[in-house]
Amino acid sequence: MPAPALLVIAHGSRDPRHAATVHALTRRVAAARPGLRVDTAFLDFTAPSVPYAVSRLAADGVRDAVALPLLLTRAFHAKTDIPAVLRESTAGLPSLRLRTAEVLGPSPLLTAALERRLSEAGLRPADRSSTGVVLASAGSSDPEAGAVIAAVAREWRRSGWYAVRPAFASAALPRTEDAVRALRAEGVRRIAVAPYVIAPGFLPDRIARGAREAGADLLAPVLGAAPEVAELLLRRYDRALLSDARQLLSA
Repeated sequence: MPAPALLVIAHGSRDPRHAATVHALTRRVAAARPGLRVDTAFLDFTAPSVPYAVSRLAADGVRDAVALPLLLTRAFHAKTDIPAVLRESTAGLPSLRLRTAEVLGPSPLLTAALERRLSEAGLRPADRSSTGVVLASAGSSDPEAGAVIAAVAREWRRSGWYAVRPAFASAALPRTEDAVRALRAEGVRRIAVAPYVIAPGFLPDRIARGAREAGADLLAPVLGAAPEVAELLLRRYDRALLSDARQLLSA
């Protein structure tokens, strides 16, 4: 029997860089797991839509699949949008079994990807103890999501950074530029901004603009198709299958 297919569901954006980055990531996932069917869908702005991608799976004879939200926290999209669109998409497809994997974060693999991107931006290992990092996320009005970002910042700080402060591009405070200026006012010598986002787009551009305006010394690229992110997708896929198998055994 073929392995269940993997359907990666991204947010979507009018910015073509977003879809290009998501597709680069899913290609990396597929290359790491030969024989696994990996499809991509988007909630908004970008084709294919989730209903189209689900119907395509069914039309191709796929009977078992895992939907994986390409999201870093459990906010509105993970709790409401994706479950709703998956229910609607599968309502008329009784032959397709579709279970949903967990969101990506938090995970040590994401922290490793953040550090990879900071290194690519020019940060040296010796700079760690004198560098303040702004962990800049897209932002959410969901308090659970904000608490997760704050917890990631606290945990990451323990790995030897001078400071790690959360910031948000929307829906919550502080903004990236405010976090950079606060660290500078505290006398931090070197400030790096690490975007905690998967792909480019409107909010990541706002993070970058805030970093430049406030005079950050380094701005890392988005997480993108980092190998750690690809590995994490496969781990979430495998965990969804394992959890489902355990439930069947205990039933």
